[in-house]
Amino acid sequence: MHTVAVLALDQVIPFDIAVPVDTFGWARLPDGREAYRIRVCSPPGEMSAGAFSVRAPYGLEALADADTIILPGVADPTVPLQPGVAEALRAAAANGTRIASICVGAFVFAATGLLDGLRATTHWAAARHLAARHPKITVDPNVLYVDNGQFLTSAGAAAGMDMCLHMIRKDYGSAVAAHAARMCVMPLEREGGQAQFIVHELPPAPAGATLEPLLDWLEDHCDQDLTLEEVAAKAGMSTRTLNRRFREQTGTTPLQWLHRARVRRAQHLLETTAHPVERIAHQAGFGSPTAFRERFRRVVGTSPQAYRRAFRSRSGAPAGVGAN
Repeated sequence: MHTVAVLALDQVIPFDIAVPVDTFGWARLPDGREAYRIRVCSPPGEMSAGAFSVRAPYGLEALADADTIILPGVADPTVPLQPGVAEALRAAAANGTRIASICVGAFVFAATGLLDGLRATTHWAAARHLAARHPKITVDPNVLYVDNGQFLTSAGAAAGMDMCLHMIRKDYGSAVAAHAARMCVMPLEREGGQAQFIVHELPPAPAGATLEPLLDWLEDHCDQDLTLEEVAAKAGMSTRTLNRRFREQTGTTPLQWLHRARVRRAQHLLETTAHPVERIAHQAGFGSPTAFRERFRRVVGTSPQAYRRAFRSRSGAPAGVGAN
């Protein structure tokens, strides 16, 4: 079982602890088993978390046994690291442990020197401060998270969930990540042109929403060449009313929602089949391979070929799939 150690330092931000504990905690393998063992650890003693205190069940020695270490933020990120923290993190990194920070946890990460020469992100309000304090790091305030392979950093608040779901997807594939997202009531679709692998889920409708049957039908028929008029007719309403209801219940338009559905189907096919890109373009409902490649890059931030290379080995697709 993959072990995740969440490091609680003094003045730890409670939300930053809860994000990895809950997100990884909801991940389940296809047979129902938990995908991760989660351990909260800290230096000796009681750690302040603002309105309450944390006495972690594990010490810094737990970092040596972890497969992934999560670094939550602290209220004052300029405070020097507590004794033994930097050394334990550097030792874990030398052993190949994956390390990721949430929000201003990037300051804790940066203080170890492990991010020097790399690209990183943090909460937008702290990005300039991080760049000034650690000039060897290329700070990008415009992304939800940055994945450097072994080392990851996320922006503030819910971006930590995006990053955790991204790691789940890399570890166990899209089905496990999608289940964790649903259990967290967290839509994976995020607006903005993010130049990294962001898991793109369909914008959800609230439970019991009037569009729910239509969304199910659209997802089942997204491979067809549907027009707005045909979708409105299926819903039994005018195109104007359909657009308004979509905005109200999903935050997007019917055609944009359909584009996302097609990209999601293409992601699944890229992960689980050896079909060439031209065939996947047709199966996902795109008019041409060129249109497919352009839309896929716009939504996912990379090409279909690069996406397949990144995810096929972890999601069960056959080895040796051709990159078309």
